[in-house]
Amino acid sequence: MLVVRGFSSQSYADVVRDLVAHEQRAAHLAVVGDFDCSGEDIERDWVQRTGCWSSVTRVLLTYEQMRAYGLPATEGKRGDPRWPAFARRYGFDIERPVQWEVEALEPDELQRLVLAAVDPYIDRDVLAQQVASEEQQRRALGAFLNSWGAAGEVL
Repeated sequence: MLVVRGFSSQSYADVVRDLVAHEQRAAHLAVVGDFDCSGEDIERDWVQRTGCWSSVTRVLLTYEQMRAYGLPATEGKRGDPRWPAFARRYGFDIERPVQWEVEALEPDELQRLVLAAVDPYIDRDVLAQQVASEEQQRRALGAFLNSWGAAGEVL
């Protein structure tokens, strides 16, 4: 799991590529981002500079999703050199840059779509072990806090 906000540095891309190279499994990139001219280019740039993905899936936000959910457009970035090509590709007015924010989706639907996209890659055995480990840590922390509180009352 990694977060990329905008165009990332080459050093970050190198770190990610190196981490993926040391994994014993395929690396799948699931992209969640706004539907706008910069978002498409950020994805293209990231995939190109890291060059380490077994598959790349745009989970959110796509043209089809924007239309299907009837999401409201916001004003796009005037002067973005990527806008004219993006506008022509999708049939938008070149004189009126627009964009769609992934946050415009209902939170429950956003969560549902992301979870559905990552579900095939979840190792259920590893997840069960992690959940059990976290529960054991919670119990140990709770016992520590209870004993600490009891010791404090004696003083």
